[in-house]
Amino acid sequence: MKKLLTLSLVALVCVSAQAQETKITLGMSGWTGFAPLTLAKEAGIFKKNGLDVTIKKIPQKDRHLAIASGDVQCAATTVETWIVWNANGVATTQIFQLDKSYGADGMVVKPNIAKISDLKGKTVAASAPGTAPWFTLAWMLKKNGLSPKDVKIVNLEPQAAANAMIAGTDGIDAAMTYEPYLGAVRAKPEAGKIIATTLDYPMIMDTVGCTPKFLADNPKAAKALADSYFEALDMIKKDPQKSFEIMGADVKQPADKFEASQKYLRWQDRAANQKFFAGEHAAFSKEAADLLLEAGVIKALPDMSKLADTRFIK
Repeated sequence: MKKLLTLSLVALVCVSAQAQETKITLGMSGWTGFAPLTLAKEAGIFKKNGLDVTIKKIPQKDRHLAIASGDVQCAATTVETWIVWNANGVATTQIFQLDKSYGADGMVVKPNIAKISDLKGKTVAASAPGTAPWFTLAWMLKKNGLSPKDVKIVNLEPQAAANAMIAGTDGIDAAMTYEPYLGAVRAKPEAGKIIATTLDYPMIMDTVGCTPKFLADNPKAAKALADSYFEALDMIKKDPQKSFEIMGADVKQPADKFEASQKYLRWQDRAANQKFFAGEHAAFSKEAADLLLEAGVIKALPDMSKLADTRFIK
C-alpha cells in the first residue's frame, strides 16, 4: 500500500511538472542562424526550463500569417521583417537577438555580371517582398544607385534560387540566397560567382519575437525562451561536435558541413544582445523602415517604440 501511494505521488509530481510546461509553437526556417533553437529543443534545454516548444518550418513570406491565425505564438526572422509585419497589422515584439550575418547571405551572379550596377534590366531570383532575401537585394541595389524597380524579380525561395544558379537556368542572371544554400554555390564556382555578401553589406540580423498577448500572459516563459537560447550557445562552446551534429541533422548536413556554414555568421550571446538593443537595433530599424517605405513594401511606419522588449535578456 505504501509503495502504491509513493508511486501515485511520483506520478502526480510528473503530471504536475508536465502541466507547468508552457506550450510555445515557434515558426522559423532551416537558416543556419536559427539552428541553436533546434539545439535547445533536441538537447532538452527548453524542456529543462519548463517549455514545451514545437518548431514549425514556415517560409518567411508566410510566417506572419501563421502568427495572425494564432497557429504560432513566436517566430524567428530578420529585424526589418518585424517592421513589415507590424506595419501590416500583425502585432509582434522582438525579445532577443539570434545572430548577425558575416557573409552568410549573398548575391550570386552569372559570369557576365561584373558588378551590382550591371544588374539594371536583368532578372534576379529572390523571395517575395517583405522577406530577408528581397530586402538584401533592395539594400544592395540602393547602395549601388539602383532600386528593385530597375530589375525583374522572379520569386524563388533561397534553396530554389541557389539551385537555379547551380543548374545554370536560362533567364536568371542573379539570385539571392543564404547558408546553407550559399555554401552549395561556393562549392561550384562554375555555377556563378558570389558578387556580394553581408561582409560587404552588414545588414542581416535575426531576432526572436512573440505576440504582445503571449508576452503579457507568459512573461516567465518568454524569459525561459531567451535563457534557453543562451544555454544552447553555451552548449555549442562546450560540446561543438555534438552540437553541430544535432543542428546539421535538421538541415540534412553532416557536422563538418554545418560547422563550415556557421562560420559565416555570429550567434549573439547575452552580452551582445544587451549591447545590440541599447542602440544599434533602433538605429538599424529606422534606416530599414525608410528603405521599406521608399520601396513601397509598407505604406506607413508602425509604432517603432513597440518593436522590442528588452526585459527578457537581463
